[in-house]
Amino acid sequence: MIIVAACRLIIVFFMTVFCDQAASQTQLLKERALKQAIRRGLDMTSKLMDYFNKQPRIGVLSTASKDGKVDSAIFGSPNMIDEKTVVVATGKNRTFANLQENPYAIYLIMEPDPEWKGIRVYMKMKESATSGEMLDTIKSQIAKMAGEEFAQMMNATVTFEIIELRPLVDMGQGWEKSI
Repeated sequence: MIIVAACRLIIVFFMTVFCDQAASQTQLLKERALKQAIRRGLDMTSKLMDYFNKQPRIGVLSTASKDGKVDSAIFGSPNMIDEKTVVVATGKNRTFANLQENPYAIYLIMEPDPEWKGIRVYMKMKESATSGEMLDTIKSQIAKMAGEEFAQMMNATVTFEIIELRPLVDMGQGWEKSI
């Protein structure tokens, strides 16, 4: 009986030591996986920002009024300024009017490529401004690319938060493989 009890104690001791070591190894693996995921995320953010801001490029910004009437317009000015923020310059037009009623929009970028490369960026407007340093800066950039007359047509800046990314053609591959 004493031998059986001693064996049980020895087994419990080794199981405790083994479980502690396994838990430590599991924690270490989780920490490594988290660090790798963060590195990949930073790499993907950089890749997305490079792709989004690549010039020359043209995309389509789609908005809808409060009663669901959709508008799509070609835009070359959207600029991704960080991993979750896009800034757009717009004129006094249907796009701007729609955003005053409904803050949701989609910006679609498509490359002329046989593999249908591109992304759909789903966004929600955070704010708009009809004056200020940001509008002046964007107007200056537009003047250099498209001319002063076109730059003066810009009436406001709109700041969006990115809420979702999807590939141009969604076959379950994720947006990362579509750019």
